[in-house]
Amino acid sequence: MQFLGPAAPGRRHAVLERIVFGIDAALRRWNSVIEFTTDPTCILRIRVDRLERPLVLTDGTSARAGERFVDLHLWNEQIPPMPKEGASIAWARQMHVCFLHSLQQLVRYLAARPDLDDIAVLRCTLMFASPERDEQMARLLGRYGFELVSGGGAPTFLERARHFGENIQISLIVLLRNASALRRDTLRRGRTRMFISRRALEQRYGGAARAHS
Repeated sequence: MQFLGPAAPGRRHAVLERIVFGIDAALRRWNSVIEFTTDPTCILRIRVDRLERPLVLTDGTSARAGERFVDLHLWNEQIPPMPKEGASIAWARQMHVCFLHSLQQLVRYLAARPDLDDIAVLRCTLMFASPERDEQMARLLGRYGFELVSGGGAPTFLERARHFGENIQISLIVLLRNASALRRDTLRRGRTRMFISRRALEQRYGGAARAHS
């Protein structure tokens, strides 16, 4: 009888990858998170949800609690891999181009979906790092037209528990696909929500979207 040793590192990695991404795919189906394009440069997915509270944006756009909005999710598998030495100017430029391109494609997608004509706002939730770094990321997203909206209470115990589980899942995905981007504070990722009106999105990115259509 031959006794087999421990699984090879590459095999263990493949097994873990199937498990992690299998769970991720199941959660996306459960939460109706979809890809709106097959373009490999797109780094966003979307989900249509309903607002938990009313909000008013600086351009005058308002939305009531219960109204539908588009929630943006990072398409982790398509994010440009970070260099082993960490973020570089070239990597940041590549992320910038991919994000712009993704927003332009989203404008085209929404224009082609009359069933989404009621959508007035879009939301992006920052989960890149610990809460201490959220201010820096908020300033970065502000350059793309997103804004913070004051209000909202502290998360409940169940919400904190769910966030911790999501942080573990995100960390595993980053470890498997982009290990250089994994930080020591990854399990403390915050939840800072920023919004942009559909009108602002179309004004900023619609012209480039039409030029490439």
